[in-house]
Amino acid sequence: MTSILVLNGPNLGRLGSREPDVYGSGTLEDLGVALEETLAPGFEMDLRQTNDEATLIGWLHEAVDTQSPVILNPAAFTHYSYALRDAAALVTKAGLLLVEVHLSNPHAREEFRHTSVISAIATGVIAGFGFDSYLLALDLIQRRLG
Repeated sequence: MTSILVLNGPNLGRLGSREPDVYGSGTLEDLGVALEETLAPGFEMDLRQTNDEATLIGWLHEAVDTQSPVILNPAAFTHYSYALRDAAALVTKAGLLLVEVHLSNPHAREEFRHTSVISAIATGVIAGFGFDSYLLALDLIQRRLG
């Protein structure tokens, strides 16, 4: 069984109530249901969210230790967390898939959101499609590893 870590950074626990015009009206729990419904046989998914940078870094270390592919929405950490970038680089350097996802399109928003310190070391980036960003990442991982 391949376990896929779906890791979410700060404020994503407020999905559904936080700026629904930008992030949609679905909750993090709704996202989990949508992902579970599209899991292929032989795969399981572990959806997590934290507002704490150190916790997110620890989860990336866990991905390396357990050889788990990662879907990562670093949220605001995207734009400045070099510590998170270094932990994410450990994932890809271990030969694991790491797909950076965003609900909105950061390039269509404020200028400070245009830079991602994660993108250059991620396997790929999917942004701007709401929950479908995650579903596309899950499909990609399942097809590559299935």
